[in-house]
Amino acid sequence: MQYKLVLEYDGTGYRGWQVQPAARTVQGEVEAALSRLLNMPTRVRVGGRTDAGVHARGQVASFRTPRPLDSARFRHSLNCVLPADVSVSDVAEVPEAFDPRSDARSRVYRYRIWNRPYPSALHARFAWHVPRALDRAAMHEAAALLVGEHDFSSFQGADSVERTPWRIVLRSEVARDEGFLIYDVEARSFARHMVRNIVGTLVDVGRGALSLDEFSRIFAARDRSRAGATAPPQGLFLVAVRYGASGMTADSDLLPLALRPFDTLRQAQSGTELKALQAQGPGGGSESAPDVTRGRT
Repeated sequence: MQYKLVLEYDGTGYRGWQVQPAARTVQGEVEAALSRLLNMPTRVRVGGRTDAGVHARGQVASFRTPRPLDSARFRHSLNCVLPADVSVSDVAEVPEAFDPRSDARSRVYRYRIWNRPYPSALHARFAWHVPRALDRAAMHEAAALLVGEHDFSSFQGADSVERTPWRIVLRSEVARDEGFLIYDVEARSFARHMVRNIVGTLVDVGRGALSLDEFSRIFAARDRSRAGATAPPQGLFLVAVRYGASGMTADSDLLPLALRPFDTLRQAQSGTELKALQAQGPGGGSESAPDVTRGRT
């Protein structure tokens, strides 16, 4: 049987999602917790890998077990053994053929900029502080140029080993929410560091160092050296991995505005038990639950 997890995590203390030798990773913590509960080595597959310091609100992973689980009970037990900076919001049985990476229709990322003259002690782990006032309208206009199918060579990481730099971007928007500038982008998939490189260049537009025409020429140049610096990782969130009709989205109505997926943000603006499971052996309890949802930055 196969089950899907919807995860959120604070990526500050991790070297990213993917297991690495002698490094603390989110995948390592999740697999250790699952292996402990199921009394068997357990590996997971994931909807989108995140890099060191990047956070997630709606990461999707799947694992297999030979016996059915009580999904709600297993979620509770898993959250009891996971570290405090990783949590599971949903556990659901999925078809054996489900692949969280290849079945995904799109990924949604959000980048948060704290745009005030002073730093924020509360938001420092979850936003990039840019003290100079930024022109949101100019940034939004530039971001809109990225929608569609394009060659993103100018915004992929210099160390990228992607098969192709072409990507399909479905939405790309910049909004302001009190002290934050919020960049939301949805695409079929992302090249390495793509979102953070876009954000670094959009900030250059926002501070007046680049015009819209210059941004457009940089995009068309297909040359990473022409674009802006890579924005730091702490402002980036994987908000959702979306699938077909049974796709997953974040619980946006429960989130503060500065963390909501941009569909809701646009609407808001327009309206101005561990031991018991172990004793049962591999597989745990007995029940299933509802359904939920490639790329990295």
